[in-house]
Amino acid sequence: MNFRKKSLTAALTCATLAGTALLVGCQSRSDAKTDNRPTATEKPHGYVAGAEETSEQQSRLVLADEETGEVRVLDLITEDVTPLKRVSGVGSLRTDGRFAYLGSGDSTHIVDTGAWMVDHGDHVHYYRAEIRDVGTVEGKEITHVSSDPAVTAMSSSDGGHLLFDRKELEGGALAKADALTGAADGSVVPYKEHLLVTAAGSGQDAVEVRDREGGSATTLEESCAEVSGEAVTRRGVVFGCADGALLVSEEKGGFTAEKIPYGTKVDAQERAAGFHHRAGSTTLTATSGDDAVWVLDVTERAWTRIETGPVTAVNTAGEGAPLLALGEDGRLTAYDIETKKATDHKKLMSESGTSASIEVDTTRAYVNDAAARKVHEIDYNDHLRVARTFPLDFAPTHMVETGR
Repeated sequence: MNFRKKSLTAALTCATLAGTALLVGCQSRSDAKTDNRPTATEKPHGYVAGAEETSEQQSRLVLADEETGEVRVLDLITEDVTPLKRVSGVGSLRTDGRFAYLGSGDSTHIVDTGAWMVDHGDHVHYYRAEIRDVGTVEGKEITHVSSDPAVTAMSSSDGGHLLFDRKELEGGALAKADALTGAADGSVVPYKEHLLVTAAGSGQDAVEVRDREGGSATTLEESCAEVSGEAVTRRGVVFGCADGALLVSEEKGGFTAEKIPYGTKVDAQERAAGFHHRAGSTTLTATSGDDAVWVLDVTERAWTRIETGPVTAVNTAGEGAPLLALGEDGRLTAYDIETKKATDHKKLMSESGTSASIEVDTTRAYVNDAAARKVHEIDYNDHLRVARTFPLDFAPTHMVETGR
């Protein structure tokens, strides 16, 4: 609109000038000013139909009550709460950064939270759009979900794998999925225009690289036995293995795998069984047995085990930030990862349930308190100060953060 007003002003000014040469010269200057501006038919860089681009991350929490089936989205910018379709018997809640996947017995309901980011490497775009229910995948409870800009891969409890067109999901349609054939019971991670398929091969300890349609498989040289958990980072995709972790990365169309061993003998019950981290961060956390936590620095290729006592949830924002551990007694503790020493404590709740979680972004952490029907926002850089508390009219048994 400003461009049209400026063009009109320039044209009227030129019309008052005497002499054809002056008129032509003025029109040329007007054209020169607007050569690099988008026309009415051009789309600005980063344009997404139906979405508003913003200057900051649009964080939203998806919250579900396992007993009543209530599902709500809490906007952390506006503090608005949006109710959605009830999902009875919610047993799990996952996210890929924009969509939430609510597992319930033999089905999975999908919610578009309308908050996401697009990382172009040297800059990032943040978007917000309408919150809406997308649909339900019947007959399967999804155990793994991972996405890239083109494909959303879902792995189910019965060992099946489904590939959904990401653009159709973003358009609000739950179209028929393609089944990934010839894959084992592991997970599928879309990465660099390919699919990483775990638990492959005769020993179910290989990682295959396939094209986006699921064909043309090649097997990486390094194995990953008893794979458990995965995380997508800026350094590559990390898989948890019996003897440590496997980092799969890509360069110029070629894929390589590097083992990050624990460096010591680790019993089965003390292995990292699933990773938690800030989206894109290269510092990962995982529980280790009943009384400790693993921290994996992917950049340094190093594991650190911290004795924490019994915990129900762990996370960290990454390099320079503390490890956050929620104890069974409801106490949140911050640890210095280098020294392994506790630096701060905060009693948040009477006790933490088994589904309690810690979601972390660049400045705040969020902890769901089902018993008190609250979500606590924690400033982890200020001695675990409670920055905000969000009271709710239902029990937030499950929680994930989107917009990342």
